[in-house]
Formats: sequence, structure tokens, C-alpha cells
Amino acid sequence: MRGNITLIGFMGSGKSTVGRLLAQRLGWRFTDTDHLIEKVVGCSIPTYFAMEGETAFRDKETTILLGVTAGERQVIATGGGAILREENVAALRTSSLVVYLTTRPDVLAQRVARRPGERPLLTAGEEPALTLILRMLAARGPLYQSASHVLVDTSDRAPRAVVEEIVRRYQREDT
Repeated sequence: MRGNITLIGFMGSGKSTVGRLLAQRLGWRFTDTDHLIEKVVGCSIPTYFAMEGETAFRDKETTILLGVTAGERQVIATGGGAILREENVAALRTSSLVVYLTTRPDVLAQRVARRPGERPLLTAGEEPALTLILRMLAARGPLYQSASHVLVDTSDRAPRAVVEEIVRRYQREDT
């Protein structure tokens, strides 16, 4: 059995919310890589993005992910772009059951609209959020799928129902 469960998916898919509940349910530690990055860089991700750019952010993200995946008995919530680098995917797949939280684009747009200014990739341009989400999902969707062991849809489900499905899928992996 893999020692961790890692949640991947697009921003707004529920990785942090489901991750906290899942860790609580399993009695494991919860690790949110975006929060760790903010601690390390000393500012918010949107601020870091604006000051240093996406490449510097992705470098920090990789360093954090490689360190985190060395642990066990933790639920790891990654940033939406963590799957953009092969070394991240390799580390996650080796150390974790990787769960892709899928979500319909219209639901993602509603969720990310609740926290404006916190999503640097969505606030950078002049495209409507849904248009940008659709474009980004077209590029990232296949990467999420190939990086994951399990897919779980969060679109119209309560976070606790998603947690219970992940627990069942994790236990099935153990047998």
C-alpha cells in the first residue's frame, strides 16, 4: 500500500476542503503544498507569482513536493499545476495513491468566483473565467488523468461523500 493519498485537480476542485476532511477521517496529517509554499516564500502565491513569475513558483512547488512525498500517512493537496512537471508526477505516483478530483467546468467557475484575487492564472488575463478554465482543462485534463490512479467527481457532491469514496478506493487498493 502506498503511504500517502495525494489529491490533484484543477483549482476549485476541492483538494483542500476534501483533503482536510480526509486526513481527519483517516487520522493522518494534512499537507497543503500551496500553504507550505506561502510559508517558505513569505507571501501569498498571487504576490509571489507577480514578483517572481510562474517558473520560479513551479521551481518552489517541485522542491516542496519532493520533500513532502518523503513522508507517510498524510493527505497531500497539491496546487492545480503540480502535474505540469514529470518529476512531480513521478514522486507523487511512487509515494501516494493519486486521486484526481474531477469537476465540471461550470462548477469550477462558480467555486473560483467565490475567492477572487486568489487565483493568479485566472486573474492575469481578460478572458472570462469559464473560457480560461475550459482552455486550461483541455491542456491539463490529460495530464491529470495520466498522473492519477483514481478519478473521483466532486461536481454535485458533498465533501464528506467524496471523502468516503476515496477511503473506499484506498482500501480497495490495499487488497
